[in-house]
Amino acid sequence: MEAIEVQKTTCDISFAEKVRIFSHDYLKCCIYISNYYTLEYSFTKKFYSKFIYSSQLLEDFLDFHGAKNSNDWYFYRELSAAVRHLGIACYSQKHILNRLVFYNLPDTNGFEKEGRENLDFLTKSLMKMAPVIITEARRLNIPIPDERFGQEDFPGITTSEILEYDIDDESNVFQQEKNIVKIANEFLSIVEIFDQYRFYEPYEPKSLLSMVPENVNEVEIRRFEMLVHNLQSAFDTYVIHGGFKGGNRKLKTFRSFFSVVFHLLQMMGRLLHFYERHLYESGYKNIYKKVQENLTSLIDPEMLLDRTINYGLYYACHFLATGKELARDILNENIERSLIEVPVPLLGFHCRPSLLIAKIVQHYGGEVELCVGDDRFDASSVLDLQYAGGKIQKENITKVIFKGDTRALRDIEILANVNYGEDAIGKGVALPTELKYLR
Repeated sequence: MEAIEVQKTTCDISFAEKVRIFSHDYLKCCIYISNYYTLEYSFTKKFYSKFIYSSQLLEDFLDFHGAKNSNDWYFYRELSAAVRHLGIACYSQKHILNRLVFYNLPDTNGFEKEGRENLDFLTKSLMKMAPVIITEARRLNIPIPDERFGQEDFPGITTSEILEYDIDDESNVFQQEKNIVKIANEFLSIVEIFDQYRFYEPYEPKSLLSMVPENVNEVEIRRFEMLVHNLQSAFDTYVIHGGFKGGNRKLKTFRSFFSVVFHLLQMMGRLLHFYERHLYESGYKNIYKKVQENLTSLIDPEMLLDRTINYGLYYACHFLATGKELARDILNENIERSLIEVPVPLLGFHCRPSLLIAKIVQHYGGEVELCVGDDRFDASSVLDLQYAGGKIQKENITKVIFKGDTRALRDIEILANVNYGEDAIGKGVALPTELKYLR
């Protein structure tokens, strides 16, 4: 009975009083961001975190009370959503800049410069919204807080001290090798799929507007974000548990490649969501259209897409592609190696057998060589295999040896048992279920 009375008392607080409570820290952040102009020192991860948290609470409160369907409250609600998404993008970008010195990535000067420009654009967008939010709060008779945040409330995360490194953060060597092979292989698979987005010259505004959301959109980018997050999570759980200092430098540098990509995708996902949901022309009318126009006047859609694609997507592609060589090195250092002897295809290493073998090797990512006498041929290359096929036919060889990644050799042996996927006259035959990824 007492619990029911407490709940009733809480619910007796009016909407006006609760919107004051839920707007309090949010409006204090708006006042703070309106009064500071030295971006580097005024806006820290602690500030962005406070702004994100308070805007999300307010957005949830307003949604619960039907602000999406209220002429009076819709704009105030949309501003809180805009702050949340841009704030999260700022937080991700700030995190990248804070950690960049520890990532040990090659040639990051241009990336750092553009990252600072990106953070500057996003923070200035928040600064442009802040006085509009305060004005809208006054229109809705929401009291503006008298107290103020100061710079001392939002210190940066860095100090001149580092804690003593006295925990060995590497896992069991055998377990580490097993898991790093899987992680490196998955990284290479992501690189291959993501390569469809790679580009070399910045897109013009007109191209960006036609690209989003048709070819690049929130759903696709967040799908890749989850894939890369799973990669980082598996690495931290099964390979190296600790931070950047000490330990295996090569593995930690490898982690840096997908860590920076993960945070870029986080940022991109938020900006694409904001653009598609709040700025993109989707046919709404009346108050929705008016609010969209108001937001567009505060946050330049073309500049938002430029930062999302020409900075975020460009460098996500860049670091995935750059990390590919290191991933292959790590993979080949850790794979289990063996050799197999298998018969030559009945019709030789022509197109189909060579293509299927190359696909198997590419699927696993590790090194595999076809050995013909003293000669070695790259089994991931269709051309190399066909070149080897000419030598094999010329010397009338009936059996060959493959050396390298045990995982790939196992599947090559399965393929050889069905004459490399074809019958005696060269017609394709069904592949075993173990090779279903080749279909």
